[in-house]
Amino acid sequence: MRGSRVWRKVLGVQQVTIDGFGWESDKDDEVLVIDLHPTRAATGRCSRCARRCRGYDQGGGVRRWRALDLGTTRVFLQAPAPRVSCQEHGVVVAAVPWARPGARFTRSFEDTCAWLTARTTATVVCELLRITWRSVAAVVDRVIADRAGKTDLLGGLKRIGIDEIAHRRGHRYLTCVVDHDTGRLVWAAPGRNSETLDTFFEALGTERSAQLTHVTADGAEWIHTVVTKRAPEAALCLDPFHIVAWATKALDEVRRQTWNQLRAGGDQQEAKAFKGARWALVKNPGDLTGRQRTTLAGIAKTNARLYRAYLLKEQLRMVFAAKGQPGRVLLTGWIAWARRCRIPEFVKLAKTITRYLPLITNTLIHGMSNARSEATNTHLRTLTTRAYGFHTPEALISMAMLTRGGLCPPLPGRNDP
Repeated sequence: MRGSRVWRKVLGVQQVTIDGFGWESDKDDEVLVIDLHPTRAATGRCSRCARRCRGYDQGGGVRRWRALDLGTTRVFLQAPAPRVSCQEHGVVVAAVPWARPGARFTRSFEDTCAWLTARTTATVVCELLRITWRSVAAVVDRVIADRAGKTDLLGGLKRIGIDEIAHRRGHRYLTCVVDHDTGRLVWAAPGRNSETLDTFFEALGTERSAQLTHVTADGAEWIHTVVTKRAPEAALCLDPFHIVAWATKALDEVRRQTWNQLRAGGDQQEAKAFKGARWALVKNPGDLTGRQRTTLAGIAKTNARLYRAYLLKEQLRMVFAAKGQPGRVLLTGWIAWARRCRIPEFVKLAKTITRYLPLITNTLIHGMSNARSEATNTHLRTLTTRAYGFHTPEALISMAMLTRGGLCPPLPGRNDP
């Protein structure tokens, strides 16, 4: 086997000719420099569109690209960097088969860096690959742009979930769209308003918007308004978790009122014992401890109003457990009960649920929820915690698309999943 073929295989490069090798000192270390140039078939092409173009000049002379280490030795590829004149993109540096446009690292190096960044902290990646964190961020951006340009993330969407997440203090939010069928994050942008969501539907286009069959969301009116306008044929479903959370919040307000009444009446001991009842009331019955069950039984005997509020919360939860037609029947009964329960918080909640009744009916019929969107939000919070925050929302979006958008490259030499 020829030595040049071995080196191409080891370096993970194709369509190149190896010209020579050399050692150079770099601070207190020695690095291996490999001279090479593209083969004739890969020469004289635009680095943006890969079309063969007329040569322009020799550019800035010889350039270097950092390659993956060989053992403990850093490796650099060195080659001329002429410029070509492209009819579409103007005068640009000619493409090289081993690196992306504008990069100072080889494709194999950048793919490895992106793969590691998706799975560990940037500090670990910097230490392992001997690069700066700014280089890591730039590599992730290039990899995402390259792979997103080869993949239609918005193609084939049928069922989507829309939600927002705070990515930084000061009411700074991202709006995220998730594909229910694949679980992937397909779109994200800073902001949480109608204008932000309109940007998604503009990118999706009128034809593909009309192909949406289901959209899940929370109770945000700005989401409902845009979806109704842009995708009128889609069934808009309200997330069951948020609806039950409304009931849990109403129940907690009733509990606080009861506690304050006990304190105002001078029954400090009862108020102190009652203060710890919160978890017994808000947890699902199957998750209660023995002590919490005892607390709940005591509330049922001593405070009928609070226990009635608890039963209303549980009955609403059972509506979504039943789903379908049984769930619709239960919901009708629940609304009638809540309207006459003489608990202002639940009377108000009954009005809210009545206002959203068509969306809740869609939820019961189609059995949809925003669980995938909430899972994505949890993952984004983990990314933010792991990175100790991001300076810009675009940096978080890049990491989110790398880890949740299916844009993470495989390790060099492995098949793309």
